[in-house]
Amino acid sequence: MQSNQLDFLPIFMQLLLAVGFVVGTILISGKLGPLRKSESKDKNFECGIESYGNARIPFSVKYFVVAILFVLFDVEVIFLYPWAINFKEMGIEGMGKMIVFMALLLIGFFYIIKKKALEWE
Repeated sequence: MQSNQLDFLPIFMQLLLAVGFVVGTILISGKLGPLRKSESKDKNFECGIESYGNARIPFSVKYFVVAILFVLFDVEVIFLYPWAINFKEMGIEGMGKMIVFMALLLIGFFYIIKKKALEWE
């Protein structure tokens, strides 16, 4: 089945409508909304705590390691979901591939535990 450019017209129209709505809403709210500036409104809000010092302080590398590991192991769910949906259709071959995938994932998880990447001191 061949597709031509007219098949994509509804998609482009919906995209244009969505972007136009967002831009229009932002512009209209900026023009119609109140514009009151004061010293207290222009200050950074930090949960009621007075801010001091430079905001560009270095973070611990552990924070970034935990964040990256969370994303890495959270992405596995993206691969597990389609497999679970098509479990019966994939048969024993799909089961074997998923066992290999989960084994590699567990090896990585045990490696992370061995290296104590998730421990905070």
